[in-house]
Amino acid sequence: MGRAPRKQGQQTKKGLDRRTLLVGGGATVGLLLAWAIWPRSYRASLNTAPGETAFNAFLKIDRSGQVVVIVPQTEMGQGVTTLLPQILADELGADWRTVGVQSAPIGPLYANILLAREWLANDWSRLAGEAGEWTIDQYATRRALMLTGAGTSVPMFHQPYREAGAAARVLLCKAAAARWDVAWESCDIQNGIISDGGQRRLKLGEVVEDAATFDLPEILPFRQAEVDRLAGQELPRLDTPSKIDGSHNFAADIRLPDMVFASIRQGPIGDAVLKSVNEGAAKSVTGFLKLVRRDRWVAAVASNWWAANKALDLADPVFALSSRPVDSAAMEAALEQAFSGSGERLYAQGDPQPLFGDATILASEYRVRPGLHLALEPMCATARIGEDSAEIWMATQAPGLARAAIARALGLSAEAVTLYPLHAGGGYGRRMDFEAGVQAALLSREMGRPVQLLWSRLEDVIQDRPGAPAHARMAGKLGRNGAIEGWSAKVAAPCALTQTWARIAHGKLPHEAGADASGTSTRLAVAGMELPYAVPNWAVDHFPADVGLPLGFARGNAHLHGAFFTESFMDELAHQAQMEAMSFRIQMLGGNPRLAHCLTTVGAMGGWQGGIEGSGQGLAAHVMNGAFIAVMVEAGMAEGKLQVSRIVAAVDGGDQVNPDIARQQVESGLIHGLAFAMGASVPYAKGMPTRAMLGRMGLPRLGDVGEVTVELIRSTAPPAGLTDLGAPLVAPAVANALFTTAGRRFRTLPLLMEG
Repeated sequence: MGRAPRKQGQQTKKGLDRRTLLVGGGATVGLLLAWAIWPRSYRASLNTAPGETAFNAFLKIDRSGQVVVIVPQTEMGQGVTTLLPQILADELGADWRTVGVQSAPIGPLYANILLAREWLANDWSRLAGEAGEWTIDQYATRRALMLTGAGTSVPMFHQPYREAGAAARVLLCKAAAARWDVAWESCDIQNGIISDGGQRRLKLGEVVEDAATFDLPEILPFRQAEVDRLAGQELPRLDTPSKIDGSHNFAADIRLPDMVFASIRQGPIGDAVLKSVNEGAAKSVTGFLKLVRRDRWVAAVASNWWAANKALDLADPVFALSSRPVDSAAMEAALEQAFSGSGERLYAQGDPQPLFGDATILASEYRVRPGLHLALEPMCATARIGEDSAEIWMATQAPGLARAAIARALGLSAEAVTLYPLHAGGGYGRRMDFEAGVQAALLSREMGRPVQLLWSRLEDVIQDRPGAPAHARMAGKLGRNGAIEGWSAKVAAPCALTQTWARIAHGKLPHEAGADASGTSTRLAVAGMELPYAVPNWAVDHFPADVGLPLGFARGNAHLHGAFFTESFMDELAHQAQMEAMSFRIQMLGGNPRLAHCLTTVGAMGGWQGGIEGSGQGLAAHVMNGAFIAVMVEAGMAEGKLQVSRIVAAVDGGDQVNPDIARQQVESGLIHGLAFAMGASVPYAKGMPTRAMLGRMGLPRLGDVGEVTVELIRSTAPPAGLTDLGAPLVAPAVANALFTTAGRRFRTLPLLMEG
């Protein structure tokens, strides 16, 4: 039962070498950085309980055999706290019943370089090629940019979790082989049991401490067998039981000794400064404790949240707005005015302009209004502040940046702030911002006791950072054979992602971030408009606009308006060419067989009738971050209200880890997209939204949505993120369906707000 001879296990006292380097860089890129640049700078900083052993940055195992997978991504309902553990457990050979999840500490090993590349890429980095990407990777890693969004969780961490599971399996097999005096290559792990291929068996916990002292081989072996694999199985989600029985803790569920509750008002949208409050009226509320004033907000603290919110209502805070009040008419005018400026050509192939000349072209204009997030859980955070330390409980998609902002606000070092990342009751990008955490921290310091801050629904809507509004001027020319010869898209839109980055990374106030980004032209503002079709001459021009409304990260981001413009206009061109919409698209796909397969599949499943008059059927197709999707809907109007009786989607998202969760993600996106088609937007007047109750947002209800079917097409391609994929396609598909029944085009989102 002694340790393995050095010739078999290459065991060392300190257990360094490649094993330590794996601990220092779980991802492929992380490994490169750790080995080539900072050999031992980035080590796993996991806390371990008695009996636990940390194998690398993503895995701990205790003596009982409990497998604890460390997840750096925020769970917002997309299932990431099941998907990433499933990848690791599959490669490890774990028993799924023994797998648990723990949130990752803030650290460089968990940086999301894929999202950083998307956000921070510019003309210089693209020109520099791999060197430009390397620079962004360095920046993201050094700053520990832990970001959740844009469906990047699985594509970013799929390989690191495979490596982490494979590495632990090898080390555990080496420890078992040392006890049995056999070659470790003959050992394997299945369902949490180590065996040598014969009668000998050991549980993981029996050798876990010895295993951590062995070294990894030069080449890390991955599983090759196709049987008894966890990957590809529809395993039950790990977060479902606690969400069903109510034991799952969200930010508003946190309870601490001596804790009090707060509600907040931040004034109208824009550069608003607090002028006055009626504190005497607030004091009349039973349970009221204190009004806390800051330059740009006022909060009431009480023994319960309802008392705090009532006190704020009675205090009737007055704000002075120095900037022009936001209103919908001004936003529309700003977007139209943007076209008079000089646009920047961001995507192009050939040159469509010479083709247009004196030719007959089809031209259409489209509009998309700001899309609200409307997550079930309003912004919330709980804080406990000591003299030289702070603890924050909140859901955030950017924990490292959130911790840094809270530390700055309190005058503490980042290391003095402990942030406990919680699951979010919906996010859709809104949790990229973290102002509620900063506010809760300041309130706790003011009160000298723990404070839980929960925004009211009204405050959540007023201070939302919606998805970007946009206007598009589309033009296309058909050839004699009905194929598209020229395509031009001119899009006026602000860049919501540029504004978001200015707020969360550089501490800009919302109105400052909007003004700073008003003249910025970036591909992020027109994402989703790069044509998947084989059009010989096409171009997308962006015209930056300042609409005066602070904007933010959203589900699908610019793909929401990009796909609406593109797929609606494709249908218009098909109608002009007198071709049915599916055949028209397929003939234009050229070398895009995966999207063609999606279209033919959705047509067969949905019983596509060719989009004939009165059919109520509409199509749309899209490519997004390596995933392909086609959607067919059956929709119509009943008593002036949109009703969608059927949605069918065919998706090629690569080799998905958990097909059931993949379908859930697409279904969720489809319903989210339907919300944008029906509502999820409000008019603005005098710096305020004109309504804030969810029941008045035009959101779909169960009676508005019929059968939803998602077909996952078999694929051996790497798994793509699907969380955002369904959202952009429903609106154009519905708009195209309504044309067959109403006989007119719907070119504005939400679809029934045109008049």
